Amino acid sequence: MNSALNAGASLLNLQIVFYLIGIIIMAIAYLSVRDVSNPKRWTTGLFWFLFGVGFLFGDIMIANLGKPLTHKIQGGIVLLLALIAGSNLLGSGQHQSKANTNKIAFAEKFGNRLFLPAIAIPLVTVLLTLTGKNIQIGDYFLLDQKNLTLACLTIACLFSVAYACKITGGTPLNAIQESRRLVDAMGWALILPLMLAMLGGVFVAAKTGQSIQTLVSLFVNPDSKLALIVIYCVGMALFTMIMGNAFAAFPVMAAGIALPFLILQHHANPAPLVAIGMLSGYCGTLMTPMAANFNIIPAALLELKDKYLVIKYQIPTALAVLVCNITLMYFLI
Repeated sequence: MNSALNAGASLLNLQIVFYLIGIIIMAIAYLSVRDVSNPKRWTTGLFWFLFGVGFLFGDIMIANLGKPLTHKIQGGIVLLLALIAGSNLLGSGQHQSKANTNKIAFAEKFGNRLFLPAIAIPLVTVLLTLTGKNIQIGDYFLLDQKNLTLACLTIACLFSVAYACKITGGTPLNAIQESRRLVDAMGWALILPLMLAMLGGVFVAAKTGQSIQTLVSLFVNPDSKLALIVIYCVGMALFTMIMGNAFAAFPVMAAGIALPFLILQHHANPAPLVAIGMLSGYCGTLMTPMAANFNIIPAALLELKDKYLVIKYQIPTALAVLVCNITLMYFLI
């Protein structure tokens, strides 16, 4: 086998995926600036331009400026994004496109065929993941061997756009315009999952779990199983509410409470412990605007007057499930 295949070189690698994302974001920024119906078009365009810089120019910046300076610049960009969003400087245009003004006629014409491009995304992704790993073109693999699912998802999305254009008679420009309409509806909440993922990494690097372990040792009797279980479950919910993602909260609470106290000291069964612990984190997901992709974006897409209405309806269920989780954990582990 040649050196390229030995190195796992691929035609569709992670960098190309980032470039594609960056191009789309820059196109959205350009269209936002050109939309005179948006009273905040300049700051809206600036927001999406800054967000796209890392995707499109990250490799160039690292090559020419080095990692330390590039990371500082990206940190400054994150602060600017927070400043623009926090100052309510993101706006939305009227989006009176031809497709937008004839939605009913459009739906009646194409019927359920409109769902086929969306259904094609998971189907193509799964199919390529199962069959496309070893596809080679010349000396290169077609798909990134280290990020196979992401590469398959990228191809599936491109296929879906092409298929949608074929059955509707639209163009890729129409797809970009509709993407901007959705981006305007979602606003800053669209980038929140990415930012929260970085926050989770910061907590892990800062060894927050060890700090929680020290605090628990100071204020809670380590021999009290019920107290430890309550703190673990409630802590998972609270950290998830802060970070917006139970997966980001899990390593912090596992290192701080689950492993040192419940597993090592009280010999808890790890399988139900971590499973119920994650479910407790999901209770926090139901109660926080930080989980924007679950709670804020649906409210925006449904054009609800109260953007927190989804959360308000979920809170009673979340609290009830959290109490059940504590009870189950006490008796099962």
